[in-house]
Amino acid sequence: MGMRSIAVLAGAACLLVITAAVTAATPNVVIIFTDDQGYHDIGCYGSDIPTPHLDRLAADGMRFTSFYVSQAVCSASRASLLTGCYSNRVGILGALGPKWKIGLHPGELTIAELLKHKGYATAVFGKWHLGHHQPHLPRHHGFDEYLGLPYSNDMWPGHPTRAKAFPRLWLYDNDGPVRPIDTLEDQAALTTLYTDKAVDFIERHKDRPFFVYLPHSMPHVPLAVSDKHKGKSGRGLYGDVIMEIDWSVGRILEALDKHGLTDNTIVWFTSDNGPWLNYGNHAGSAFPLREGKGTMWEGGCRVPAIVRWPGHVKPNTVCDKMAATIDVLPTLAAVTGGELPRHPIDGVNLLPLLEGEPNANPRNEYYFYYGRQLQAVRRGDWKLHLPHEYRSYEGVKPGADGKPGPLARGRTGYELYHVGKHPRELYNVADKHPQLVEELKALAERARADLGDHNRRGKGQREPGRAPPLPPAEGAERKRGG
Repeated sequence: MGMRSIAVLAGAACLLVITAAVTAATPNVVIIFTDDQGYHDIGCYGSDIPTPHLDRLAADGMRFTSFYVSQAVCSASRASLLTGCYSNRVGILGALGPKWKIGLHPGELTIAELLKHKGYATAVFGKWHLGHHQPHLPRHHGFDEYLGLPYSNDMWPGHPTRAKAFPRLWLYDNDGPVRPIDTLEDQAALTTLYTDKAVDFIERHKDRPFFVYLPHSMPHVPLAVSDKHKGKSGRGLYGDVIMEIDWSVGRILEALDKHGLTDNTIVWFTSDNGPWLNYGNHAGSAFPLREGKGTMWEGGCRVPAIVRWPGHVKPNTVCDKMAATIDVLPTLAAVTGGELPRHPIDGVNLLPLLEGEPNANPRNEYYFYYGRQLQAVRRGDWKLHLPHEYRSYEGVKPGADGKPGPLARGRTGYELYHVGKHPRELYNVADKHPQLVEELKALAERARADLGDHNRRGKGQREPGRAPPLPPAEGAERKRGG
């Protein structure tokens, strides 16, 4: 073999090594984010609703049993997922509606922007709910493409109790509305539409790193399902909707398999909060957890979460360690070498957990806010509820067939629960552990100093974006370092 041939072969080998190294540092990322899906609403979490594709995802990866959202409500939860921050830090609380003038601040760094800096193609297909004015839409937060609803699918004239409160609902394509969503038949097409767009994006970007964010409008009410799954689950309309979401997951996995992308793609599935229980047979289940959406009891904020990343996440593993949606951004930064923002964030890197490092425990503390109120704190397996009133689904008859039932009101004082052994939060042991209660009260005070509480402002809070947009928020002068 001549020297020239040897040189060519050596160069080709070097190129293969470099390509492999780049691929390893830039895995594709798919985040599937459902709306109001309960902890118990997947087969591998105990449900009898058929979810073979999600069960396969769990069998191929890691299933979390103590995974949290920052607040058990739509916009706040989404802001935290995308920014790695408690929603109180970034000023997004509750569920933004059509009359709201705020949205995610342009100074906040999103997962899409972090990955875009690393050369990723980025897209979101589904429910946005972080501001519907143009400066707050996805294309202004790092996404190359967007198609979906600007807010919840019940914010329309078909609302069962507040029809006059909402204008006509529109499907958005990139920076503006393109088609009205006027009927349940229109809503029934959404899951398929979002899925088809995601699959098409994967196919168009199979030769470069990509990030697909797929935040489904379902199973938020009003429930709607296509004919291909109507009546198929054996669990009524809600079960049919979950079955269609599972079908969507299957389509994504099939597209990755088809193009040889499975081994180099992180797939992360979770929900924005627990089930909206006063909708009765149109709501899911948080069993065995207490309460549901709109509360920071475990049934409202502990959600199903599954991560698959072949070669890194060991198949068929269950993780009982505490983790949260705010940890997704810093985890992806660690995976890709992406640069975190200069301003503070709250997430931690979960890579040691995902890769099975012995004794890994990156998150040991967590704050539970609802609205502006700090309602609980957790350290290790211990969760202390602070005195507050809360919506409750206990002791009242739920609604049915798309109409909500009444809500009760609950009140709690200082209540201490070991949510590792007893996640149902039924056994208050505050009187048996007075020193631990005092330590957790001190943790709560630390949270208040940083993120506020009621009318008290925390030193670490930042402003949301407003229409027209404000200058960069204090503490967020630049999205990234360097």
